[in-house]
Amino acid sequence: MSTLTGLGSTSSPSPLDRQLIAAAEQGDTDGVRRGLGEGASIDARDSRQRTALMAAVQNNHVATARALIEIGSDVNAKDEINDSPYLLAGARGYLEILRLTLAHGADLRSTNRYGGTALIPAAERGHVETVRTLIEAGVDVDHVNKLGWTALLEAIILGDGGPRHAEIVHLLLDAGANANLADRDGVTPLQHARQRGYRGIEQLLTAAGAR
Repeated sequence: MSTLTGLGSTSSPSPLDRQLIAAAEQGDTDGVRRGLGEGASIDARDSRQRTALMAAVQNNHVATARALIEIGSDVNAKDEINDSPYLLAGARGYLEILRLTLAHGADLRSTNRYGGTALIPAAERGHVETVRTLIEAGVDVDHVNKLGWTALLEAIILGDGGPRHAEIVHLLLDAGANANLADRDGVTPLQHARQRGYRGIEQLLTAAGAR
């Protein structure tokens, strides 16, 4: 039995499995189909606990990821750093793959190594359409990660205050995000926005009742 809960087997992958993961990493969809036809395991893991799907997602190989997902690869299978195809697609703003994972059983409550949902890094990195998609899918907009930050706080604290992050703040507030949910030090989103001189975001927060 594996000692890595939820990470699958820690045994070395077979040559066929290694070839499958390598093909997925290269975006070789035909090679992936061929490998599976020859007996490779769809959710075999490499030394970093990546499945073939995870390897495809890391390189944004949409066609390969689609083929693996439609065949039944686990969109929630986590690697050694607690990323999954779903979480990584959300964090990197790989919208086509994200939508595929959402349509095939993505666990909206799953969290990354920082204890954050897919929504939090998407908000931080300014992926507007990804944030919109995750909100519409039903991800908790007020989830707090291990740093004590919500998606709203990360969009302000780690964002650049520009149009993309302002739109994300707007989307989060429209979705019911708590405008007054402070960080661990008691600093509110409005205070963070003011400290950084983000006037547009400050106005959005004030209009939403932030203090």
